[in-house]
Amino acid sequence: MEWLSAENLVAVATALLGIIASGVMVWYERRVPRRKRVGYRVQMDNAIGDDVRSGRANRRLGLFDEAPDMSDATLVLLRIENDGSQGIDRDDYTGPELHGLTAVFAGRTVRGVSVTQPSDTDHLMDHFTAARGFAYDGNTLRIPRVPLNRGDHFKLLVLLAGGDVGDEIRLVGGLRDGEVHPNRSATPDDKPPLFSRAARLITLALTVSVVTLAAIVVVQDDTPPPIGCASGTLTLTGSTAFAPVLREVAAKYERDCGGDPVIEVDAHGSTAGIRELAAAGDRAVREGRGSPPVVALSDGPKPAGLPALRENRVAVSVFALVVNDDVRLKNLSTADVRRLYRGEIRNWKQLGGPDLRVHLVSRDAGSGTRQVFQRRVLGRGEIANSSVDCVHKDDPTAAVIRCELDSTEQVLTTVAGLPGAVGYSELNLAARAKGLHSLRLDGDPASVDAIERGTSDYPYREIEYAYTYGRPPADSLASSFLTYLSRGNGQDVTRTHGHIPCWTPEGLVLCAEAT
Repeated sequence: MEWLSAENLVAVATALLGIIASGVMVWYERRVPRRKRVGYRVQMDNAIGDDVRSGRANRRLGLFDEAPDMSDATLVLLRIENDGSQGIDRDDYTGPELHGLTAVFAGRTVRGVSVTQPSDTDHLMDHFTAARGFAYDGNTLRIPRVPLNRGDHFKLLVLLAGGDVGDEIRLVGGLRDGEVHPNRSATPDDKPPLFSRAARLITLALTVSVVTLAAIVVVQDDTPPPIGCASGTLTLTGSTAFAPVLREVAAKYERDCGGDPVIEVDAHGSTAGIRELAAAGDRAVREGRGSPPVVALSDGPKPAGLPALRENRVAVSVFALVVNDDVRLKNLSTADVRRLYRGEIRNWKQLGGPDLRVHLVSRDAGSGTRQVFQRRVLGRGEIANSSVDCVHKDDPTAAVIRCELDSTEQVLTTVAGLPGAVGYSELNLAARAKGLHSLRLDGDPASVDAIERGTSDYPYREIEYAYTYGRPPADSLASSFLTYLSRGNGQDVTRTHGHIPCWTPEGLVLCAEAT
């Protein structure tokens, strides 16, 4: 083996670049914060009383000893800061309440609070009034919508009773185009490290990984292991919502396998794709051939009566109910959604929205997105179609205007351009569309992260299935592509499109749920 071959030089150079890139990434994350961000940290959490798990008894004099409930009291110093790259205005807080943020002290009761701020930000104090929502109740402290320039901060000294030192403290709230997140806690006695522990661990892990990879490449045999590529042609059909994933994975598979396989994506609805696969399989059986080179993707399980179709669970897809931006509602209950789609709500003002006529923009009957919506949210089918152009009512006896379109893209375009329109879509496509926004359902957001963490009961989601006619041969293009999609490099593409791959630790749990 030639140690100074071009391949080995490239491998070593790649390892060095990886080490440099790791350092640059950590520096960039620390020095160039992105988006609007509110960070918080607990700078002090000390016991005043002697009945808390502080590790040692405390001594008190004066009011600390004379006031009631001080035997289990604690003092917390909470720092809240704008550590993003943009200023934060009052309107940037997205919560529906008067206040902007909520501090929750698990297991403890708030007894008093004092606000402090740097001397050059005296204007912040004007916002801490009861009229602007500054109050506490039980274990929660409501914090007003305080505007913060980049780098501004304020501190809250909170007197608490009950609970233990170290009990969970969290800040809850939302920011438009931003986030609220915890920072590393630091007490006045701490010497701030140059890099956080997480940054050091990530850098170390990446460095070890790339160096190990370079060593393996240098000492390995010249013959690379096979990656399971197969030749031939394959047709991917079915779900239009999952079609963007299929197109990107198909192109990536063809590149990785040298361009020999030819994969065509012809998506025109889950039901139509299932029928196309079943028909192709029946023809193959009559002609004495094996499993046809067709894979059908479906938003949800196949219809009954098709035992020859074999399922492969690929991902969890999240969908969204979307409305035109002129409908300024952010949340609907499932009960109100069902009333909408029964034709009982004709104007958005009936739900506390603007004076706009309701236009139901739906998918055709073969759409998997529609079937998931009916099964998971409505619990029944939709009412009859009453409009061809989604604008005018063709049936004067119909309760509301309702139209049906052939694709997710058509639904999004129509909802965005039609005041009062409501429709549904795959979440990632909806998030990128302009002129519309998604709705929370029963207070739960359409959030892949929340569903993956198990903190959301958002109902409009479904398992994405890939169906084959019988079991294709192990060396076939259909079998190789499905492995690549569900367990190989296709998982990365699936995740970037806002789906949860079934073969990740979180996905295995979600995809094992009963349908």
